[in-house]
Amino acid sequence: MTLTPEQRIQLHGFNNLTKSLSFNMYDICFTKTREEREAYIAYIDEQYNSDRLTSILKHVSDIIGAHVLNIAKQDYVPQGASVTILVSEGPIVEVPQESFEESPGPLPSTVVMALDKSHITVHTYPEYHPDEGISTFRADIDVSTCGEISPLKALNYLIHSFDTDIMMIDYKVRGFTRDINGNKLFIDHDINSIQNYIPDEQSKLFDMIDVNIYQENLFHTKCRLKQFDLNNYLFGYTKDTLSKEEQEQITFRLKTEMDEIFYHIES
Repeated sequence: MTLTPEQRIQLHGFNNLTKSLSFNMYDICFTKTREEREAYIAYIDEQYNSDRLTSILKHVSDIIGAHVLNIAKQDYVPQGASVTILVSEGPIVEVPQESFEESPGPLPSTVVMALDKSHITVHTYPEYHPDEGISTFRADIDVSTCGEISPLKALNYLIHSFDTDIMMIDYKVRGFTRDINGNKLFIDHDINSIQNYIPDEQSKLFDMIDVNIYQENLFHTKCRLKQFDLNNYLFGYTKDTLSKEEQEQITFRLKTEMDEIFYHIES
């Protein structure tokens, strides 16, 4: 149900719905030698270290109008990082009308929203194929909120914060809240697809597939870049340094890796 502030159903106590957004992204690279692979992993660890990830998650908390209560962060050896932020409701007079609309969320400079008893986490997973050919970087971000506002409002900013070849996005509304007559409400806003929260300029870049279970308030969208330019997947050099045969072999390996991730194919 999409309700204006004037039409909003009066609840019995606090809005107890829990809304969870899981944003999973993959960056894929071809690393021909061990030195290239180590350089790529070092680059990823520097680009997405715990300090940079903390900055990203703080911006997410700004977007959803939350107060940061506690931050735990860690850079791992040999690679990877994690950050967890606990947040509480930010001061706000009323929820803006746009927060009930199914549309892409704002970037940080245009935000006023509210949340309560919530958390935001990120974990990174750099890894590589044992023959040194394919390296991948995966980041998992979870934004879990209680109350009226959907964490989907942070999706626009998250997409802009990571260079990604493949995205897996899940949104789930759990639990229930009650109106003043005691009737259960299992969702408090309309949604038919996560795609409606992805800006047009981004959605044009991706092929997207939905797998939704509407009766369970469970929504899943996976996205894969449409355009393939080999130069974007080589670390430290360009394709003109490779023979045509090498270009074809590397392209095949990269596209196979993407297919396996996107369609969950075990190799």
